[in-house]
Amino acid sequence: MIADWTPIPAEFAQRYRDAGYWTGETFGEFLADRATRFAGNLAVVDERNRWTYRELDERATRMAHGLRAHGIEPGDRVVVQLPNIAEFVAVIFGLFRLGAVPVFALPAHRYAEITEFCRITEATGYVIADRHAGFDYRALATQVQAENPALRTVFVHGEPGEHTALADVPVNGDEPFHTVRPDELSFLQLSGGSTGGPKLIPRIHDDYLYSVRESAAICELSEDTVYLVALPVAHNFPMSSPGILGVLHAGGRIVLAPAPSPDVVFELIQRERVTITGVVPPIALQLLDSPARGQYDLSSLDILQVGGAKFVEQAARRVAPELGCRLQQVFGMAEGLVNYTRAGDPDDIVVTTQGRPISPADEVRVLDEDDDPVAPGEIGALLTRGPYTIRSYYRAGERGAANFTEDGFYRTGDLVRQLPTGHLIVEGRAKDQINRGGEKITAEEIENHLLAHDAVHDAAVVSIPDDYLGERSCAFIVATEPVRAPELRRFLRERGLAAYKIPDRIEFVDTFPATGVGKTSRRHLRAELAASLSKES
Repeated sequence: MIADWTPIPAEFAQRYRDAGYWTGETFGEFLADRATRFAGNLAVVDERNRWTYRELDERATRMAHGLRAHGIEPGDRVVVQLPNIAEFVAVIFGLFRLGAVPVFALPAHRYAEITEFCRITEATGYVIADRHAGFDYRALATQVQAENPALRTVFVHGEPGEHTALADVPVNGDEPFHTVRPDELSFLQLSGGSTGGPKLIPRIHDDYLYSVRESAAICELSEDTVYLVALPVAHNFPMSSPGILGVLHAGGRIVLAPAPSPDVVFELIQRERVTITGVVPPIALQLLDSPARGQYDLSSLDILQVGGAKFVEQAARRVAPELGCRLQQVFGMAEGLVNYTRAGDPDDIVVTTQGRPISPADEVRVLDEDDDPVAPGEIGALLTRGPYTIRSYYRAGERGAANFTEDGFYRTGDLVRQLPTGHLIVEGRAKDQINRGGEKITAEEIENHLLAHDAVHDAAVVSIPDDYLGERSCAFIVATEPVRAPELRRFLRERGLAAYKIPDRIEFVDTFPATGVGKTSRRHLRAELAASLSKES
């Protein structure tokens, strides 16, 4: 039998335990311990709820009993697709306590992504909101459930329709839960990987909680911390860098924003006296440029974290004087390695680099195309290995194996320079992937969807540099018959593709330029696009 995923080898695991990086704590124990230590502190705040640590712990326990009563068992995979609401936290900790495995989906995901998550994981449950941002997730769930026999139950926050109301799930119980080991699979996250369809990232309790604890320490979190979740809460960034888990570790308060617009963010900073929040560069620019900023008291904000994509120096230099808070740059990946600038870093380091690794056990290689180390300070491909970086994807087989070296280093796909201080400067991507404002788009995935259209003979998707989002996407099309760009975009939407994956620009060409070995030359396509954009401007 082929294993679902490759764990960190035993000799490395022992090394991390001996060093104190892995402590043997599980997520179920994590919340129970913090509920004892910080019982009366406010833990989670949203538009309707204000829960203390004791209340959150009790809700998670009742949720676990109720999910078990509805047929969810230890080891079952459950897709969780909820917006920024308090119930997200209760659901995931209920699943942790039960020993089930959350599969984190984003509100933007649609049929193509959710069906694939359910297929790969053989999910038995799916947790959704009834409607969010004008989209009815119940209809999506019905469609997905019809095509995935293992998916027995859909739990709906709000009006359930033909499914099960999440509000009716929690129950009291005294039957003990399954004993969870710290080296067991705790949850699955979506990768921004560069090939094929979505790849899922297997995380264990030991490795992820180490990252959470170190992040909380670096970000100097405490019981006085008030963290605003402006990004979708299931993203790795607001989950653990330091995110909601880092805040819960420290006994602080999580404030869930229903949207990342400046008016919403500023109002919540003022009302809840927010001390730290994390955003991607486009949202940071919105906050900096918003005329509404002067209408709110933002004096409580100590730290604005910016991550998910490179933050250009010119914008980075505006944060402190215009928002009155400290900038912290964050660069990481759901597969593992996370880097931060620190409080003691010189200003030039903070505004020009994306930070340095959180752990002394993080191993970083910067290599050329032949996998040889580049000269110090030169640009190369980033590879990493460490106590919270995975060794394989989940059920990805050969499709995912190319992302890892034989000695266990993860090929991140990022091009970086490393300073003598260990700080990294992100220079671009080595893989065929677009980073659109922090959302990763795999070129091959979009190309495969385009090729399903009868009029498309060939397709190639490349990135377009963009001052606002960092990158946008452009699809080059070789057509067999007349077809227009709006028709292709509609076709992609009808195939259930998330909106952020729809190409921003579509170009029609007769043929693709080729490399010396006959492959499509994306470098030449990007050059043609740059020339075209230059003429337009």
